[in-house]
Amino acid sequence: MSFIPAPISRFFHRTASPPHFYALADKLMPWLTVLFLLLLIPGLYGGLIMAPADYQQGDSYRIIYIHVPAAWMSLFIYVLMAVMGGIALVWRMKLAEVMLISSAPIGAGFTFVALVTGSLWGKPMWGTWWVWDARLTSELILLFLYLGVTSLYGAIEDKRSAARAVSILALVGVVNIPIIHYSVEWWNTLHQGPTVSKMDKPSIHISMLIPLLLMAVAFKVYYAIAVLQAAKLELIKREPSAQWVKSLLENKA
Repeated sequence: MSFIPAPISRFFHRTASPPHFYALADKLMPWLTVLFLLLLIPGLYGGLIMAPADYQQGDSYRIIYIHVPAAWMSLFIYVLMAVMGGIALVWRMKLAEVMLISSAPIGAGFTFVALVTGSLWGKPMWGTWWVWDARLTSELILLFLYLGVTSLYGAIEDKRSAARAVSILALVGVVNIPIIHYSVEWWNTLHQGPTVSKMDKPSIHISMLIPLLLMAVAFKVYYAIAVLQAAKLELIKREPSAQWVKSLLENKA
């Protein structure tokens, strides 16, 4: 007996259908693009222009408006990949496999941006581009996990078998996420502790916090745009002989 209401169950089954997902992604794209710009522009303006300089770091702290949201996204996307991997392994849902593999290059991009901007921030703050700090090292391992998922999927010709393999890798690798998150609390590390997600209140001024949160949401919307586009392409690659793909290509010809 299912505990999910019938209308919700029908919605998810319908959305999981490749042609319906493709059509839904097309409809969402303009709205997501507008939302992304509405968040990104005030976020950048507020962070780079309106927010005051930090009393210790001066204007160099402004890199957090790219670094911090990118770092948050690197964790967020991998957790989503692990969830998709679990769904793919248990229910053999093709769309979950597609979303997992489509997310990996995007997550790798966010992780790379987080590492590079962290190094740019660390040079004036710590006097060095890189240290084998617990937070930095575990974030680098996360980049290798993303690249490993992408490489493993590309190395196996049968894409259903490849999807099962990367689902297992995503689930195994998710153990690194709490290590990254709690590394600054578990070990003595150069990386500063949490300033936004503290239990009492953020130790960052509201004038700095609001642009940071806007950028964080903007990055999530960008991920939605990028993953939907990548998933659409992956579906076409997987089902080139499907009738809905033939009809789609004929209509666009």
